[in-house]
Amino acid sequence: MPNGGVLTPDQGKLNEFFGFRLGKEKGKRKMGAEEEQRKQENEQPTNNPITESQFLAWKRQKDADTSAKKAEAARKRAEDIAAGTVQMNGRELFLHEPWVFDNSQY
Repeated sequence: MPNGGVLTPDQGKLNEFFGFRLGKEKGKRKMGAEEEQRKQENEQPTNNPITESQFLAWKRQKDADTSAKKAEAARKRAEDIAAGTVQMNGRELFLHEPWVFDNSQY
């Protein structure tokens, strides 16, 4: 608020126009009721009870999907290494070309 916190008549009209009712209980109750309703909606827990067998089936499916993705990524990585399109890390270099790590000459 300009003028050291003094509310001018024009600002009061603007506040009423935009829904802010200063000093009126009706507007405060309206804002409080809306906030209270939102708070109740957020606090209500969602109940989706599942059985142990449903959980285990979901877990098995999730683990199978994860392992399939990892296997596919490993297969693609091996193909790319064989084609020479990607650079090998140290472990892969040691497994595919162990002669590089032969220290008998030194």
